Amino acid sequence: MKAVLLRRPGSREELAVSDVPEPRLPSPRHLLIRVHAAGLNPVDYKLRQIGTFYPEMLPAILGCDGAGTVEAVGSSVTRFRPGDPVFFMNGGIGDEPGTYAEWTTVPEFSVALKPPSLSMEEAAALPIALITAWESLDRPGPFPPGTPVLVHAGAGGVGHIALQLARNKGMTVITTVRGPEKQIFAFGDGAHYVIDPDRSDFVEETRRLTGGRGAGLVLDTIGGDVFCRSFEATRLYGHISTLLEKACDGPAIAIAKRMNLSVHFVLILSPTLLGIESERVRQTRILEAGAHLCATGGLRVRIAQTFPMKDIADAHAALETGHTAGKIVLAIR
Repeated sequence: MKAVLLRRPGSREELAVSDVPEPRLPSPRHLLIRVHAAGLNPVDYKLRQIGTFYPEMLPAILGCDGAGTVEAVGSSVTRFRPGDPVFFMNGGIGDEPGTYAEWTTVPEFSVALKPPSLSMEEAAALPIALITAWESLDRPGPFPPGTPVLVHAGAGGVGHIALQLARNKGMTVITTVRGPEKQIFAFGDGAHYVIDPDRSDFVEETRRLTGGRGAGLVLDTIGGDVFCRSFEATRLYGHISTLLEKACDGPAIAIAKRMNLSVHFVLILSPTLLGIESERVRQTRILEAGAHLCATGGLRVRIAQTFPMKDIADAHAALETGHTAGKIVLAIR
């Protein structure tokens, strides 16, 4: 089969389409899936640069998100049969093959049925973004209806999903995006207020929009100074969910302490890295809930660009800009 191999840590040029053996079912609990599309996420290029979490096991196939058709099932599989359209989050971190390949194997507990309302490309774009947005909003909660939430980069892969989930929860949704086109997307995805950080200070605007109190929850998808300054935009006893690490300086920490803020670090690959099956099952339940929302019109997925497998280097280049509106997808089939 054809697959994109990461031969060694480094630049985009280390990714090469290669011929590799088709995978065999590693256990009676696994499914063999013919991959139609793979979703790309920032973790992909970060793992490419460091050689995955398991550099001693290179070469590796990246890609954690995928969608395709079940081709074969192990003897213990009960929920799926050949021909089922599915989507999933599995592999791609170095120990198991990922989704940049024509075929892959996935344990049954990590697989969800693809809703008919989603194309293969849309379904492949959903898992990491959905689970990340879901956990970022749910873990600190619950929040009463009307609670102001500030979502940074609301047109991004995680951001545009978070806007819709927050809207569905009845929260007052504030977001930061750059440029008029992304503003249109953000309003369409459920934002009540949009702040262009090139034109306005997001701290001042958030406080103005919330009557001086600040947001009850901030979802930081940017990191750096945006994360540290978000303490100033958060109300007393508020919460911040962040996808990145940043050591803030003393004055920022003093603000967080004075306002009794809680910070939730989000890394949804932790259950996979730690081998905690029950948590991976819980994440699959999120995929199933997201599939229901998509089927009933409560959630949609924006695709920024789709690349063929042979253009994987260009796909990673687009991913690394961090400026796309929606998700980048690799078309496998």
